[in-house]
Amino acid sequence: MRFTYAEAMTDPSYYVPLAQAAEEAGYHGMCVADSVAYPEVSDSKYPYTPDGSREFLDGKEFVETFVLAATLAAATTTLRFTPFVLKLPIRPPVLVAKQAASLAAISGNRFSLGVGISPWPEDFEIMGVPFERRGKRMDECIEIVRGLSTGEYFEYHGEFYDIPSIKISPVPSEPLPILVGGHADPALRRAVRLCDGWMHAGGDADELDRMIARIDELRSERDDPNFEIHVISLDAYTVDGIKRLEDKGVTDVIVGFRLPYQIGPDTEPLQPKIDNLRRYADSVISKCS
Repeated sequence: MRFTYAEAMTDPSYYVPLAQAAEEAGYHGMCVADSVAYPEVSDSKYPYTPDGSREFLDGKEFVETFVLAATLAAATTTLRFTPFVLKLPIRPPVLVAKQAASLAAISGNRFSLGVGISPWPEDFEIMGVPFERRGKRMDECIEIVRGLSTGEYFEYHGEFYDIPSIKISPVPSEPLPILVGGHADPALRRAVRLCDGWMHAGGDADELDRMIARIDELRSERDDPNFEIHVISLDAYTVDGIKRLEDKGVTDVIVGFRLPYQIGPDTEPLQPKIDNLRRYADSVISKCS
């Protein structure tokens, strides 16, 4: 089992010391959140709060995803960074390929690209991208990022993108892992069909079991022993629970130590955050190695 530390929407000055503390404590990776802008007016519902409320995001500080990941990679030596998740189809895929490949190359293959489809039409509107057929657009974006991140000449002719034969450099010395977040069946199918893993955003344990079973069903049609399954689960907070997750095929757990869905700024000081991640490392990570 690998362990990923999650912290977001906090004081930006905390991120470097938190990443360094997580690395020292034995975590394998750290998540990096993504948000472009917060719309003042929206009818959209946030999919991961019980009532769909989004107000907790108002005024939260989100350092741009690639900027933060690069900053943290420069301040560490072993920690792996994964957006959880980058809103891919609202962005130009060639630019994302350049950013992701450059970051993976300069960090020594310590960057994985976690991607998803924004639940908000406003994200598409402000970026000048149609909301319609966003799933198909997402598929094309993934294919373009994967093709360009190999460093070979690559061309693409799809419904949304028409790219002549080009190459980018530098690229990482190992293939760039691409993971998909999302709980709907199209997201699960996309993860298995086009990507290297799936990222779970938390919720009911029975629902997680159902989604893992569906992924196993889909994977039976594809031979990929290195497929990654990243989950948020209460089982991740005990040694016995880690064993149960391993038995289900989970490869990575994402752990955090505060509820992020709260209105207003994060008032927890830096030192308690470090104490919490160290306490978990001592009580769980050290006993699972």
